[in-house]
Amino acid sequence: MKNLGKILLLLFLIPHAVDASVVATLSDKSVSVGDMVTYNLTISGENIQRPQINILCESDIISTASQTSIQMVNGDYKKSYILSYKFMPQKSCEIKPVEVEIDGKTEVSNGVSLEVKAMRAAKDADFILTLESDKEEVFVGEPFSVTLLLKQKKGAQAVDSKFVAPELKGFWIKSESDPVRSDDGEYTITTLSYQMSAQRDGNVTITPAQMRIASRSNSVDSWGAWVPNIKWKSYFSNKLDLKVKPLPAGISLVGDFTIEATVDKSEINANEAVNVMLKVKGEGNLEDIKTFKPYIDGVSVFDEKIVLQKSLLTQKMAFVSDTDFTIAPFTLKYFNPQRKKIQTIATNKIEIKVKNAKPKEELVIKREEQKSDEAVVTSPPKEFNLTWVVLGFLAGLACGIVLMLLRPWKLLKKEKNVSIKDPKILLVKLLPYKNDVQVQEIIDILEKNIYENAALHYNKQTLKECLKRYKIS
Repeated sequence: MKNLGKILLLLFLIPHAVDASVVATLSDKSVSVGDMVTYNLTISGENIQRPQINILCESDIISTASQTSIQMVNGDYKKSYILSYKFMPQKSCEIKPVEVEIDGKTEVSNGVSLEVKAMRAAKDADFILTLESDKEEVFVGEPFSVTLLLKQKKGAQAVDSKFVAPELKGFWIKSESDPVRSDDGEYTITTLSYQMSAQRDGNVTITPAQMRIASRSNSVDSWGAWVPNIKWKSYFSNKLDLKVKPLPAGISLVGDFTIEATVDKSEINANEAVNVMLKVKGEGNLEDIKTFKPYIDGVSVFDEKIVLQKSLLTQKMAFVSDTDFTIAPFTLKYFNPQRKKIQTIATNKIEIKVKNAKPKEELVIKREEQKSDEAVVTSPPKEFNLTWVVLGFLAGLACGIVLMLLRPWKLLKKEKNVSIKDPKILLVKLLPYKNDVQVQEIIDILEKNIYENAALHYNKQTLKECLKRYKIS
């Protein structure tokens, strides 16, 4: 009898077999864009395989939850599971039936419809998001400013917030400002500015920015009790439509610029460097400007990388030569959107005087002398004079003694070594042989030591081999 009582109690507590089922419901059937919606699957049965749901209404699932409930129906216990999926729909849709495996069998839920209405921003809303542009028509590469304004009504509570930037495909972001806060009495305003330029022509759209705000709310659980929770709501800005026009053929720069070039000196010694600083100022796509390095016959030109700081572009160059030379004007051609025309600006030419400049060798063309058929008339030999021979011998002997005592070739050798050890002279002598890998390595080190104040060392044995190989003295 005791065992019979335990069996009856066990049968009473274990849920009776009931028909398996899956029912789909929505927390709201009609919402505005930005509202959070919960999709619920109520599943009756014992052994269930949870369905994999990652997207609903073409929107990603933000969070999931599950709970189990046991209810008594007509004296029987009914066990069910509730699977919840939260998402933010952007448009109306029909959620198709979902298949769920229950107790080894596949059950199918019902389909549900969701209506999503466009959100209308009320003037007195707690949160207002706005996008503004300083231009509606721009040229490709032309800078313009986009400002994002977020207004939060005083007294509006936000537990948490997440900002989703607008989609900026087809644009370069040149700079982004730090957020700036201000107060107009009713709202706290946060301002964020972007400096941008369009990459292509045509009609281009900047999609709305999004701000997700979490606030506290109460809901009723399956037992009928009030439960505090967090409710998310999205606020969207307006979109921006821009008309982007192409630049004239052959032009890649747009804006308004000025250009200047300055030198540290206009008169130098042979093989001494002249340093030139080039500056371009203005508003435009400065980042598209290439190096200004020129080619000057007989002059070695070394350029540094372009440096860009907001509306200022700078480039340093060094010129080395042993003869006078002229640096031609640096030019810049661009399209001015304000004047609607192509403009060209240029610096002044720069004349450089070289002290003790090496004279330029004139090209002389020698012609082969024609042999004359006429007889060559020779002078008769003069009479042999023994006195002059003796005097010549004595003079030669004296010169030889002087040379042995003074040894002038040592002075010449010393002067020769000094000139080779001078980095600038050595650099100039090695430049004609820069196609040699070993020579190029030494040239790179010399350039950095001379023009960048580096303190690098090269292999002296390698240098000796290069000097010997090319007979450099």
